Amino acid sequence: MIETNHWIYPIASTIIVSFASLIGIVFVLLSTQKLKKIVFILVSFAVGALLGNVFFQLLPEAFHVLSDYKIIGILVITGILIMFILEKFFHWHHDHRVENNEGHTHSVGYLSLVADGFHNFIDGILIASGWLISPEIGISTTIAVLLHEIPQEIGDFGILIHSGFSKKKALLFNFYSALTSVLGCALTLMAGAKLQELSIYVLPLAAGIFIYLAGSDLIPELNKDHSKKNAIIQLSAIVAGLVLILFISISNAHSHATEASHQENEHTEQCDH
Repeated sequence: MIETNHWIYPIASTIIVSFASLIGIVFVLLSTQKLKKIVFILVSFAVGALLGNVFFQLLPEAFHVLSDYKIIGILVITGILIMFILEKFFHWHHDHRVENNEGHTHSVGYLSLVADGFHNFIDGILIASGWLISPEIGISTTIAVLLHEIPQEIGDFGILIHSGFSKKKALLFNFYSALTSVLGCALTLMAGAKLQELSIYVLPLAAGIFIYLAGSDLIPELNKDHSKKNAIIQLSAIVAGLVLILFISISNAHSHATEASHQENEHTEQCDH
């Protein structure tokens, strides 16, 4: 258990990162008609951001920290099956009250909130872990997570709008989902190394959740539009999401390498003394 005054910076950091979810307010200022015209671009961007997170961040990190690759595969599949079960639940839940098509549309939004909340929870763990090591690593981790969250939250807002949420409801629900990072941070500060060790198994699980959301729900929605012009725009937005996450992951890798080198130097100096 760390001292109470050491909670301030980690918790403040996760709250700041949570406010990145409100970036959707930029799109709230647009008229509903204009927003509907660009929402497919936001959904396409979300596909790129989700898949970018899976293949450029979550899985590489999982392979780095877990030696048993079969466990990674099992956890990825588990994440996919969890989302399959949740989507079936949402379908059954909505079928009693609304038309099937509308129920399906809204279920995509709720699944997105579940996936995003899970991901934000991991971000909270990462931020707290960084602050537990040192203020410098805590700050750099917070900046890295913040940069990573901005494109993710833009895509998430687009998914909620596409799912039939009002602009205000999409903004608020996205913010509520982002606050799970504060929970992840608080639990890590209380549990310390125990939760950090457990969190490495969450990485491939989150990867499976993102793969399902992008591949099963979002890409099929994009394929309903048969316009050649929109297909080019969709592909461009997907690539933009992928490239942005790739750029952030490369920047993070350089940052982590620098931090590791710095820690190794400090350890060497202490041993010399």
